Amino acid sequence: MSDERARPGTIGEPDWSERDWTRIGMLAPSSNSVLEPVTSRMLGAFGNSVTAHFSRFRVTEISMGTQSQSQFDSTPILAAADLLADAKVDVIAWNGTSASWLGFERDKALCRQIEERTGIRATSTILALNEAIRLLGIRRMALVTPYLSEIQERIIANYRTLGVEVVADRRLEDRGNFSFACYSPEHVAGLMRETAEAKPDAIAVVCTNFRGTDLIAEVERDTGIVVLDSIAVTLWGTLRACGIPQARIDGWGRLFREVA
Repeated sequence: MSDERARPGTIGEPDWSERDWTRIGMLAPSSNSVLEPVTSRMLGAFGNSVTAHFSRFRVTEISMGTQSQSQFDSTPILAAADLLADAKVDVIAWNGTSASWLGFERDKALCRQIEERTGIRATSTILALNEAIRLLGIRRMALVTPYLSEIQERIIANYRTLGVEVVADRRLEDRGNFSFACYSPEHVAGLMRETAEAKPDAIAVVCTNFRGTDLIAEVERDTGIVVLDSIAVTLWGTLRACGIPQARIDGWGRLFREVA
């Protein structure tokens, strides 16, 4: 039996104001194979009451080349957001990190466009990450990515404008994007542990096609440093936007317990 409630006087028309579930919409790079299964596993504690739904647009390479940058033009992203709006999601998140090197204003503008176009709240990985950094009072950050140096240096410079110093970083000089998923969780965790030696306030893993999420809790336990993983941070941000208690996300890092 459907759990949609009919309004009085109608047949089969759901009363959206009284439903007891939440739909989270996420925009994903086309070549990403990590964020969807990981996000769904993280939401397991909610059963069917909170579900994630995905729409894709083409992203196949990360570099500062013109063709790569053009992948993040708003037109295909907004078209993908339209498809999510058909599923009547409660929030739409751009689950990607391009604004970390292209500029934070890019995501602010994109979210405004999505909200104006669909009438649905919007956020992004990088906007959520920046909010977590602000709430945690992070000033010294470690950075782990699979990216090229030309990308990494721009990320470091952009965080400097927020008063956040990157005190240690690791990069894999990979232009991906599909290949980012081929590094093991242990490899990514090893990079995190290397940066932890600089004693940062937090370790940021900036990439949503990187397999570090499963080992967040282990790295935090071993180092005593909070890990801000892009996939986890995006989910945290969407739950906040929907007013859903994040503490039910257990075993996926301190962020969900410490920044409610």
